[in-house]
Amino acid sequence: MFGPPGYAYVFFVYGMHWHLNLVTTAEGAPHAVLLRAVEPIAGQSLMAARRRIGEGDVRLTNGPGKLCQAFGIDRSHYGADLTSGRLFLAESTVPRGKLGRSPRVGVDYAGTWAEKPWRYFEAGNRWVSKAPQASR
Repeated sequence: MFGPPGYAYVFFVYGMHWHLNLVTTAEGAPHAVLLRAVEPIAGQSLMAARRRIGEGDVRLTNGPGKLCQAFGIDRSHYGADLTSGRLFLAESTVPRGKLGRSPRVGVDYAGTWAEKPWRYFEAGNRWVSKAPQASR
């Protein structure tokens, strides 16, 4: 997470799930964005096979661990340059909806930082990882 922006920070949680952060700030600063969910627009059959669920099932990629399992993201992707290579970010070809914002999810241990409205999502999108709560 202290690396240069545009790189993957992949980490293991609860002894069972990989999570993917996108490093966002200058090298040496620990700033990153956790990718909590995506709307799959291609490759759903492979994702469904990896997750052992149906292609249209909302649980396919609606959580950080589910997303990594569906995309086959693991330790080997740690430090990947997300501007090129086998794992990369691409501009969406799907029209975007209204941006929503809410307090963060799953970070109760962070005290008042957990209440910061630093969670962004497409409002009304069924692939959002957890029902958003209103900003406080």
